[in-house]
Amino acid sequence: MARTLSRSIFLNSPVNRSCISLLNRSNPNLTFPKYHSNLSKFSNFPLVHSSMDAPSEGYRRNVGICLINSSKKIFAASRLDIPDSWQMPQGGIDEGEDPKVAAIRELREETGISSAEVLAETPHWLTYDFPPDVREKLKHQWGSDWKGQAQKWFLLKFTGKEEEINLLGDGTEKPEFGQWSWMSPEQVIEQAVDFKKPVYKEVFTVFTPYLQ
Repeated sequence: MARTLSRSIFLNSPVNRSCISLLNRSNPNLTFPKYHSNLSKFSNFPLVHSSMDAPSEGYRRNVGICLINSSKKIFAASRLDIPDSWQMPQGGIDEGEDPKVAAIRELREETGISSAEVLAETPHWLTYDFPPDVREKLKHQWGSDWKGQAQKWFLLKFTGKEEEINLLGDGTEKPEFGQWSWMSPEQVIEQAVDFKKPVYKEVFTVFTPYLQ
């Protein structure tokens, strides 16, 4: 009840209404430089750690969502807390929650999207480490000192109309994004924070048959 009340207070506060006004200006037709469809340009990134069975110890369990449209472009959104940083939707897995269920829930909470079908998932968990400053910030925010995140990624196809996309999400969580756009894999990697780039490259490599 307390959690529900706090969300209600946030969503209806004067400060948040101001944020909502900005969020509603999201432009789905943002333009970015054209990149050649060749992920080899990112081959100098360090390898990501992976395990076929379970996430590595010391890493927060997380899901990532690679959402594509009918043109096989990928959904990405700009973070409100990190200027000029874009990412694909992701979020933590609740205790006892199935990762696939978590992915569908996180997509709805962050983007308002419920019209999507699961096409594939990575066969293993992918992990990335937090930079020291990010780790310290999240330690205070979460109350837990995680090394980084261990992610199970899912490929989903958007089956609805773009009017369904709402960066206020479903109203249950604080908004995380300011704008959204459909991008190529190269554009997503180019716009992401450095410590997520290796995982993104691996995700797109695994899902290549669906992106061509």
